Amino acid sequence: MRVLVVTNFEPDEAAPQRGRWVRDQVDEVRRRGIDVDLFSFPPGRGEYVPATRRLRTLLRRERFDLVHAHYGLAAWCARFAGARPLLVTFHGTDVRHGVVGPLSRRLAWRVDLVAAVSRALFETENGRPGLPPVPGSAVLPCGPQLDRFGPTSRTQARAALGLDPEAPFLFFPANPNRPEKRHDRAAELAAACDAPLHSGGSIDPEQMPLWLNAANAVLVTSDYEGFGMAAVEALACNVPVLSTPVGIAPYALSGVGGCLCAPFDPASWSAAARPHLDSPDPRVRGASRAASLAAGRMAERVIAAYRDVAGEPVLD
Repeated sequence: MRVLVVTNFEPDEAAPQRGRWVRDQVDEVRRRGIDVDLFSFPPGRGEYVPATRRLRTLLRRERFDLVHAHYGLAAWCARFAGARPLLVTFHGTDVRHGVVGPLSRRLAWRVDLVAAVSRALFETENGRPGLPPVPGSAVLPCGPQLDRFGPTSRTQARAALGLDPEAPFLFFPANPNRPEKRHDRAAELAAACDAPLHSGGSIDPEQMPLWLNAANAVLVTSDYEGFGMAAVEALACNVPVLSTPVGIAPYALSGVGGCLCAPFDPASWSAAARPHLDSPDPRVRGASRAASLAAGRMAERVIAAYRDVAGEPVLD
């Protein structure tokens, strides 16, 4: 089987981690014997028309058994370019955004398989509509590459980052400039706990495991998440996570002692965070839960979807 993956999740200096999860999924699918070509283009309003033209030329020149597009607007490019059959994975902002969301929901009825990275994207969340109930829809997360994430010495991680090895802190792993991530909530919590707050956004992906292991707790304060990769990566490091009930968090954090999945409330969140800040090496039993969502296992679900869309038999 030959598959073309289309994405505009390209990294740049401001967001070096952007799209890492898509490339990880492509790598895992390739490891399982599927021939995957990658068509990638930068984000930005001026990129869609040129990308559609280049993609149309490629599809006329090459033969693919199916096209898998990530993100709603990239999927519209694939559809206008004549991609058939077309599988689309929606990731979150493409569904919840005030302008892009309606376009994504309209597209969902016009593709061969509509998939989301979590069940949450098929539901209304904080007043924002989800994907329509298209028959045969699928949940196809990307999942983290767990060979990069695991528990390491907190003291050594802080030293490697140039931080005080003894100083506790809270970690907000998202870009503070993205309003839906609600950095203001994380800052409010840190102030209530009288604790330093470090934020992500421009962190090199190779350093993210260090930041997670260095933190006393990871904060996911978002209004919405498509999946919520940072929470799963933190669990893989056995680091406590405090999260709003968004994306995969209700499943990922359920029953994991020391973690919190609840609407943001400064008092209850402070009560959950303070024991971790007071502990020299707070850890939770999260690695096994993270393993259930690992990139390799999710890639097997994607391949099953490929075979279904392409009309190939599912192999035992």
